[in-house]
Amino acid sequence: MEKLIITAAICGAEVTKAHNPNVPYTVEEIREEARRAYEAGASIIHLHVREDDGRPTQDKERFDACIQAIRECCPDVIIQPSTGGAVGMSSDERLQPLELDPEMVTLDCGTLNFGGDEIFVNTENMIKEFADRMRKKSIKPECEVFDKSMIDTAVRLMKKGHIEKPMHFNLVMGVNGGISGEPRDLIYLAESLPEGSTFTVSGIGRAQLPLNTMAILMGGHVRVGFEDNIYYWKGKPADSNGDFVRRIVELAKLLGREIASPDEAREILGIKRKDRLRE
Repeated sequence: MEKLIITAAICGAEVTKAHNPNVPYTVEEIREEARRAYEAGASIIHLHVREDDGRPTQDKERFDACIQAIRECCPDVIIQPSTGGAVGMSSDERLQPLELDPEMVTLDCGTLNFGGDEIFVNTENMIKEFADRMRKKSIKPECEVFDKSMIDTAVRLMKKGHIEKPMHFNLVMGVNGGISGEPRDLIYLAESLPEGSTFTVSGIGRAQLPLNTMAILMGGHVRVGFEDNIYYWKGKPADSNGDFVRRIVELAKLLGREIASPDEAREILGIKRKDRLRE
């Protein structure tokens, strides 16, 4: 099997310090959580940003400040900004990180009911617009899918030229309104992917560790972090994103998978490195 790519989703847009006081908000906190995850073995930092009071934002200046801070301590890590943002944000808000010319960003491939009145809207025309702008700037999209229909949408748009091959998917499982986090569901999604594509698995909450283990055994890749899970064990909040990454490194070694460095991850995913640290 190819080496294992570990993505750390260090803060997300919804989880707060009320859930776990170690969730990062400030530029310095985000920098330190990225460093802990990177030093533990993560090759990709999935990045949402917050205002200092914890409010989610897609402001490009805030992204730029966080990216530069992460680059100073993790010079070769892949930084993957979110274009999902938070529920209710406009397309223009969500697309701001593209102006910073990152190597890779997320591309949400369908609309989802998050629960209550929260609807995460991604119309087909929005997905096309997002994908086309990524393609024109040679930014690698990670296709975020929350159920089987979103895989079908991504493949259809690939056939129409909006998304380039080889495709990379993030299978997000266990979210309200999406596919559940059962082993059968991961097998179903993985077997539905187009030939030649790669995939990462993001299990939410208690589904995280079982699905991480399955992904390692199936030749996929793994995402961990506070965005997806705040507990290291049941009832025990994690001290940092580095805790989750170290656990995956140890598990992967037991299961016979070596860990990919950032440059090895770029080779696996077909990403050309972009160095964005200012002098």
